[in-house]
Amino acid sequence: MRIRLRQVAFVAADLSPVEADIEEHLGLESCFRDPGVARFGLRNVLYPVGDQLLEVVSPTEAGTTAGRLLAKRGGDGGYMVILQVDDLEPHRRRFAEARARVVFEAAADGVTGLHLHPSDVGGAILSVDRTDDWDAWPWAGPVWRSHVRTDVVQRIRAVEVQAYDPESMAARWSEVLGITADGTSVPLDEGEVRFVEVVDGRGEGVSGMELAATRPGDFEISGVRVSLVAEHA
Repeated sequence: MRIRLRQVAFVAADLSPVEADIEEHLGLESCFRDPGVARFGLRNVLYPVGDQLLEVVSPTEAGTTAGRLLAKRGGDGGYMVILQVDDLEPHRRRFAEARARVVFEAAADGVTGLHLHPSDVGGAILSVDRTDDWDAWPWAGPVWRSHVRTDVVQRIRAVEVQAYDPESMAARWSEVLGITADGTSVPLDEGEVRFVEVVDGRGEGVSGMELAATRPGDFEISGVRVSLVAEHA
């Protein structure tokens, strides 16, 4: 069974400055704003990173999960990790065995995603999604591939989750996903999830992202540490 890192989501109090940072530092072009997230009291924007996606969500009303996270962690930050698998049912059974509750089943034409309760996994909202077509990603809208820009960044190499006990959280993700952890890292067929110590006083959560790029760089976007790692052909 294949499993890969397909999308990372940030949360921001205000989308506009985060969009400006993404476009300036990463050279990306937005591909979609999903009207469907309004049911959760959110608005969003998506950017293709090669065949992966970076999303930013922002609350539009009080009482949202995103708004509570902004308050809990003291501002903008990481929000969600979305993995893609080619067979959802074995994962559904594993979640039940591991006592990881599915709190929402997202469905659209050609795609289904299982959102797990953050307290049952730790560090982030984790979603495991399956598409009818492995290369497709309906969450990103109908024409996302026409917005791919790779002049600066080409793919997401890793997402970083800070934890009070990185090894224990890595072991829990390993148990839930059925993947053998490598110390504080959960390797995927494409990409990896890394667990690190809490260093910024903001508690547990998605704290960093590493991207393959044409040039190195380190900066912060939406409260998330972003590292560009130069890769040469």
